[in-house]
Amino acid sequence: MKAVITGSGFAVPDAMDQASLWDDFFKTHYAGGRVAERIFASSAITTRHGVADPRVVDVSSWSTGRRMSRYVEEAPGLGKAALAQAFASADIDPTEIGMFAVASCTGYSTPGLDLVLARDMGMDPTVQRLLVGHMGCYAAMPALGAVSDFVVARGRPAVLLCIELTSLHIQPATSDVSQMVAHALFSDAAAAVVLRPQAEDPGARAVGGLRMVDLVAVADHSTADHMTWDITDLGFRMGLSPQVPNVLARHVGGVVRDRLLAPHGLTPADVTAWAVHPGGRRILEVVEEQLELPSTAMAPSYAVLDGFGNCSSATVLIVLSQLPDVPGPVVAMAFGPGLTLYAALLERQ
Repeated sequence: MKAVITGSGFAVPDAMDQASLWDDFFKTHYAGGRVAERIFASSAITTRHGVADPRVVDVSSWSTGRRMSRYVEEAPGLGKAALAQAFASADIDPTEIGMFAVASCTGYSTPGLDLVLARDMGMDPTVQRLLVGHMGCYAAMPALGAVSDFVVARGRPAVLLCIELTSLHIQPATSDVSQMVAHALFSDAAAAVVLRPQAEDPGARAVGGLRMVDLVAVADHSTADHMTWDITDLGFRMGLSPQVPNVLARHVGGVVRDRLLAPHGLTPADVTAWAVHPGGRRILEVVEEQLELPSTAMAPSYAVLDGFGNCSSATVLIVLSQLPDVPGPVVAMAFGPGLTLYAALLERQ
């Protein structure tokens, strides 16, 4: 038995033009600082999306409680839109779902989103639920592993939703470059995937989708302070070291080549599509360099970065949904606090 992704969907709030965000808000926010201006100009982003457009409402002085109230107000609608798309593309009724997992690091409430959305989407009251919180940009990967294991163990469908509202966490202006980078990159989105069980026999392979093959991870604890996400009285504050791409460069080759692909008799040259979390332009460049990939390999990730920005945990699922429909091995990767690298091997049928 294998778990197969048979449906996906994503939803975003209103679009925000990156150039306009600088001209009409962040230029004043940072008092015209040249460093911040260069960071925005080099972000490789044209459009982002946000439930809190800073040109309309400046949340930088809001308390954490006020930000969480806005999260509770905005997140369910975005989550329902992504789930509805995923259920429709998988041609599945919500009552068939055996496990519902939700990943988010940008908001919290009790009853949680998992319970609220299970009710509102018409899932059965007996559905099992899992909430993956505060893991950051890589959260989709361990969550995908958990729901895949459920599908295999129980022989029932599952759905994963990643939803992030980073626009609620704009911070007061400081000279901290990591804050400037965060303010230039992050965006809001919800993305969902439906997984079904599939028996490993020739007849079953007629069903299309992305089959889960393997999942690996590594955490470099010596660099744990390079990426942080702290709860403060003024929302959640990101710490982001410029050394992150260098740390990633030390690990990505060994993780992907040796631990993920080699046990299956594969090399990077055998992979037909790459879904790499676009944490930023330099992150994508490092992956391309270390794995010696052709320039076209990162095209879907660059396109998502350009049109959506970094949507934290939802981003890699959006990239997966944009991959070409070509049979063969697919690699998905995401990175985040820890520093942590997760990589999944899938197979397009």
